[in-house]
Amino acid sequence: MDWRKFAEQIGAMAHDLLNQSSVDETLDRITGSATELVAGCDAAGILVLSGQESVSLAPSEPMVAELDQLQRKLGQGPCFDAARRSTMKRVFRIADFTEVEPRWPGFVREALKRGVGSMMGFLLFTEEEEFGALNFYSRRAGAFTEDSERAGVLLASHAAVALSAARTHAQMEHAVATRHQIGQAMGILMARHNIPENEAFNRLRGYSQNNNVKLREVALLVCEQGALPRS
Repeated sequence: MDWRKFAEQIGAMAHDLLNQSSVDETLDRITGSATELVAGCDAAGILVLSGQESVSLAPSEPMVAELDQLQRKLGQGPCFDAARRSTMKRVFRIADFTEVEPRWPGFVREALKRGVGSMMGFLLFTEEEEFGALNFYSRRAGAFTEDSERAGVLLASHAAVALSAARTHAQMEHAVATRHQIGQAMGILMARHNIPENEAFNRLRGYSQNNNVKLREVALLVCEQGALPRS
């Protein structure tokens, strides 16, 4: 492993990740970087768990989403373990899918039929939160070495920070857009009913509370219809 070259590549990747324009693009760049930078990696994807639900994100090829679905169906697998906070483990590796794997026997058996030879999973996390697991797959048994694992840890660390930044940026953009929309709705009510700003906001908020509708959605209705809907 040429670590100097790898350091240059991962530095360029980290800069590139922060320049992506959306969360989806950041995710795609993360999994694309995995196949580019980690020796032996043929495919990659991100699995996120929320309660009992799981979501496959940015699979580099259809096989990845199929394997996530397989783990979901079986209720077992390294991706699930890597993405579960309760395990407290950051890295999982299955060196050879032709050998017996007592931790996830059903998954390994079925994944082998689909052409998987080996895999690794890395928890994506920052100090504030955990997102899920970044998973690497190879069609060849024994493809991932100790160097591959070290490279995966570094990639996952950069990926988690970039993903966190992308999500924060997206949330800020959403908050700004919502604020603008509420302001527009208030302006419509002020002009229509000749009322002050605080009264316009109170009417929006009152409708939201009385009808159990989010304030942003109430504002959208006012902007579309020119008035508050009838309760």
